[in-house]
Amino acid sequence: MKPLRKVAVIGGARIPFVKSFKEYSRISNQEMLTASVQGTVSRFKLNGKLLGDVALGAILTFPSDWNLAREVVLGTDLDHRTPGFNLQRACGTSLENVNLIALKIAAGQIESGIAGGSDTNSDLPVTGPRRLGWKLIDLQNAKTFGQRLGKILSFRPGDFKPVIPGILEPRTGKTMGQHTEIMVKEWKISRREQDELAYLSHMNAAKAYSEGFYDDMLVEFKGVKKDTIVRPDTTIEKLGKLRTAFDKTPAGTLTAGNSTIFTDGAASILLASEDFALKNNLDIQAYFVDGEAAAVDHVHGAGLLMAPTLAVARLLKRNNLTLQDFDFYEIHEAFAGQVLCTLKAWESEDYCRNVLGLDKAMGSIDRNKLNVKGGSVAIGHPFGATGARVTMNLAKQLAQKGKGRGLLSVCTAGGMGVTAILER
Repeated sequence: MKPLRKVAVIGGARIPFVKSFKEYSRISNQEMLTASVQGTVSRFKLNGKLLGDVALGAILTFPSDWNLAREVVLGTDLDHRTPGFNLQRACGTSLENVNLIALKIAAGQIESGIAGGSDTNSDLPVTGPRRLGWKLIDLQNAKTFGQRLGKILSFRPGDFKPVIPGILEPRTGKTMGQHTEIMVKEWKISRREQDELAYLSHMNAAKAYSEGFYDDMLVEFKGVKKDTIVRPDTTIEKLGKLRTAFDKTPAGTLTAGNSTIFTDGAASILLASEDFALKNNLDIQAYFVDGEAAAVDHVHGAGLLMAPTLAVARLLKRNNLTLQDFDFYEIHEAFAGQVLCTLKAWESEDYCRNVLGLDKAMGSIDRNKLNVKGGSVAIGHPFGATGARVTMNLAKQLAQKGKGRGLLSVCTAGGMGVTAILER
């Protein structure tokens, strides 16, 4: 095999993230992704360029989205011979896409590629019960009038009851919020700690906006020019007055303020070989070093959103790094409590020895380096788009610093986690 090549992270574009059922109501994943990818194409003057591949994905999709990535490519100014493929790894979708495009470039299969993802709760694929589909197929295959009449008479009112997608774990029947309530109780994470992290998420995002950090990343879409969820006027006191959302008893701690809310949006990012960057006069923001995915057995008691602890441990061991060897940490905030559980687990010698198989605790991180441009609680979390967003954020932070190393971490449904390292 050829020796692996360095993979350059050039940068990307995204449409503003908005609260679901608002500005992007009845807007499809394809429309949002097309706008995001076209934003990346325009930003880096890729009009008419033939790229090696485009990897995109979303979680809440219609059956007609079976060729989503390719259709998005055909809706942009890229050379229409550019291929595309879909991938879905729950909330880690677009970070996994970054990993796959990076691997293709490193292996010499392609010179450049775009990775990204999107999601919308405002254009849900509402369906009917599966038995409705079976009966319709039987009706279509009926040969005689009598057979068709018999099939028609077999329909019942309940066959037409709509089935709306729910964000539930199929194996447990619990929501992510309910699982996180279990986690924060196990790790003894207080409501106050969660509200403080949520507050910092909003303050960091508001500061980043005031500094113009997001100006070149955002593409105006449907009249929206900036993320709409960021609350620069929030306070810890305001957050503390919100009602709990998942556990209504006095023991509950998760609220709408310290959890991500349903969000619509899309993001994409360009990766390339150094030769492609040089030939196309593209500045390199950072380099993709390595990625890792892991899973935990949440069905039998492991914390649903704790898999990043394992993925990061493997990733650091393979790259001979410690948890403290980073200048920036972009850790997806599905819930403030989930981030705090992860950090506390890395500090626990028992957890690191018994669960991660390490000789000692991984230790603490410098909280001043965590999500310094705002996290998902403040910016929002379109499930399939967050991985590309955090990669974009981290690459630009490294470019602004001029050197350094950053850690990416995204927890996902199904007890999985996706992580990666960038450096400059």
